[in-house]
Amino acid sequence: MSDLSKLKKQQYTNWLKRKRKSNGELYSENTVNSYASSLTTAPARLSGIELENTNVYEITSADYFHGIRRRIEKAENFDEINVKAGNRAFQYALEYYEDFLREQEKGTDMAAAEDSSNSVIADKTSALAVTTRLPSALLDKNIILYGPPGTGKTYNTVTYAVAIIENKPLHIILDEVKNSGYDVILKRYRSYKNKGQIDFTTFHQSYGYEEFIEGIKPKIQQGDETGQIRDEIAYEIKPGVFKQFCEKAQIPVIQDSNSYGIRKEPVIWKVSLGGSGQNQVKRDCFDNNRIRIGWDSYGERITDETDFREYGGATILSRFMSEMVIGDIVLILHDEKTIDAIGVVTGEYEWIDEMEDYKRSREVKWLAKDIRGDIYALNGNKVLTLGSVYRLNRITLADVLVMMKANNNVLGTAIKENANNYVFIIDEINRGNISKILGELITLIEPSKRIGQSEEITLRLPYSQEDFGVPGNVYLLATMNTADRSIARLDTALRRRFHFAEMMPQPEILETLSVGNEVIELSSMLAAMNRRIEVLYDREHMIGHAYFISLKSHSALNELSHIFRNTIIPLLQEYFYEDYDKIRLVLGDNNKPESEQFILAKKTNIVELFGNMNSFDFDDEVAYEINNVAFGQVEAYSKIYRHSSL
Repeated sequence: MSDLSKLKKQQYTNWLKRKRKSNGELYSENTVNSYASSLTTAPARLSGIELENTNVYEITSADYFHGIRRRIEKAENFDEINVKAGNRAFQYALEYYEDFLREQEKGTDMAAAEDSSNSVIADKTSALAVTTRLPSALLDKNIILYGPPGTGKTYNTVTYAVAIIENKPLHIILDEVKNSGYDVILKRYRSYKNKGQIDFTTFHQSYGYEEFIEGIKPKIQQGDETGQIRDEIAYEIKPGVFKQFCEKAQIPVIQDSNSYGIRKEPVIWKVSLGGSGQNQVKRDCFDNNRIRIGWDSYGERITDETDFREYGGATILSRFMSEMVIGDIVLILHDEKTIDAIGVVTGEYEWIDEMEDYKRSREVKWLAKDIRGDIYALNGNKVLTLGSVYRLNRITLADVLVMMKANNNVLGTAIKENANNYVFIIDEINRGNISKILGELITLIEPSKRIGQSEEITLRLPYSQEDFGVPGNVYLLATMNTADRSIARLDTALRRRFHFAEMMPQPEILETLSVGNEVIELSSMLAAMNRRIEVLYDREHMIGHAYFISLKSHSALNELSHIFRNTIIPLLQEYFYEDYDKIRLVLGDNNKPESEQFILAKKTNIVELFGNMNSFDFDDEVAYEINNVAFGQVEAYSKIYRHSSL
């Protein structure tokens, strides 16, 4: 190994030593050594691919290594090598090495200067700065918290989301939880959720692209854009939850004291002033800072008794007089594809009696007049209609700003780019058909392909024909239960685009349970069961500490009995289907007297049950039954981790 390779390996090792897990703790020395050494040995054993160099520590470019990593993950025996490395050490070592290289390129390496006792390495690494930034798992735009059931994955999305939004290291938030309580963080989480910076969904087998990105939905159409009343079924393109979330994340931030009068989340309205093109009504409105519409024959006020059957206009008048509010934005029709003015509504509805016609009026502040703004593409390639007033749901405030800049009109500091972080949480991501749900999004969620990045990509959506991209300030935070499906079965393309943060059981956070003069060490009990499950099944099916959290507030034997009877035993029955001997081993029943065993094994005497069995070849069968008496005995629980001599 060259000096450069040795240096890189040492730097990477020290970087790993300072990296924190999802729970805020440092990685163990064994884990660090396992990750660092796997990059030295594993690449040479890969088959089915060609690598220019199997020594990855000679690679110093993050982008170049990213391509190498993609090739490595396509090797025929990648999964086999990954398993042999232990706990997928090779997979994570590759992911973390790319993170390490990117941090070095950005000058934000978490690693401190090397120990001065190693003079050669110390001289070469003394320029590396120590920072208090987020761990790389949090800086990544796409994160999956994975682990066995009951390890607090959904619970921890709260701390992760708050850390991301507030740009704080995760361990700072965890310290705050420890010192001030989880409710303090949960309160901030709910506040951000109410503001729209956090959204939450759960994937399931019926969940699809239509719910997540966009789809066609039926609706009862009660009035058209001209105000004519009709009841018929129409079909409209509806944005999905993630598309709406991305659009919200791109809404520019409007200063409260802006001099233009634009409100926080303005509705964008299309308004026709006397029809299309140039006309006398439009010129009056431009000159006198107002907008005007007709239907004068109905009079100044509209009531429940107003009869719209002859002339229509009920919907339009409702929009103009009631739904439109101060601070909304109006785009003035020039023709079916262009507008000729942009304004902000500054006044309530009023009736100008001295006008000959078009007596209904509202004051506006014109931001731009006598322009030619093409909004055909922005409006989803839909032409504008002659309907006097209606919402332009496809056009956003950001689109309005683009049009104004194109016409040399700017709003100065009144409106700023949205720099806030947004977190979209997907619970149980592996329960849905991920390829079907994400569709083209699988490419768009890559950090380098986000809007505003050097490799920005937008794609035309199939239904709306709108160009869509994922903003750089949107974070995807997902959870995955490894007992449902192994990570190895996830689509490789998805796995490559997400950072996986493992969340394992933490028995050490459980307290003791005192019953009279006897004590049940809950942490020892859970740890013992999980060690046995890991041997008998695998580590993905361990039992999480969250199943026992209720004992913190309700510490009693009957609560523990309830947990075992209704949660732990059914969970083990699901894990070890029809194999009660293994369930007994997990519960330590093989080391207890019969009265303390949760699962009793009783041999059935075939002859006693059926009589003469000479013509049948049956051995005595073992029948299993749940021992309800054991749930109320302290020794039944304590002997799970403390063997007795039978």
